[in-house]
Amino acid sequence: MSNPLHQQVLRTDVSGMPLEWVNYQQATRLIALGQVSYSLGETIFHIRGGINALTGIQSEISVDAILATNGHHPHAHLFLDSYVPPLSNKALFRRDQSLCLYCGQQFPNNMLSRDHVKPLSQGGRDRWNNVVTACKRCNNHKASRTPEQAGMQLLAIPFTPTHAEYVYLQGRRILADQMDFLLAHFPRNSVLRRRVEQGGTLLD
Repeated sequence: MSNPLHQQVLRTDVSGMPLEWVNYQQATRLIALGQVSYSLGETIFHIRGGINALTGIQSEISVDAILATNGHHPHAHLFLDSYVPPLSNKALFRRDQSLCLYCGQQFPNNMLSRDHVKPLSQGGRDRWNNVVTACKRCNNHKASRTPEQAGMQLLAIPFTPTHAEYVYLQGRRILADQMDFLLAHFPRNSVLRRRVEQGGTLLD
């Protein structure tokens, strides 16, 4: 059974824009320092502190699933249409559901790799819209060729996630109220939105 203290808390700015995931210690610190404007969702932690010598009452902080912190994000560019989140294999594999987008099979992360649809040797770029998850076997077979040159079919078109979608890709054990909150910030035509709402896969 997983440790309940590993559950992540979704932090937003005061307007409700998703920012990042924080652990229970970071969430408790935000509340204790008065940096939380309001909270939403179910209560997931009850953190107990010391006992007041005068009253004999033990302090307690309740932490909800979503915390809206005071102020706006210092990097407003994160929410512009032109913003591109950092590319990592962890987020890439999550975007593609750990599926090889050539053979269509699902693999553990240690058997997956980042494939450049248009190879770097042919002028391709290391960007979200040019990379897909591929099993090592398919990646080795494709080598420094395009899918067409290798006679391989690409099963889905790569895309660049928005900031809110990237926050989703970074999450672990996302609770239902946190997921609903994130979905409200996904684009209407989002592949990730369709996947979550339909309970299907990227290849649907």
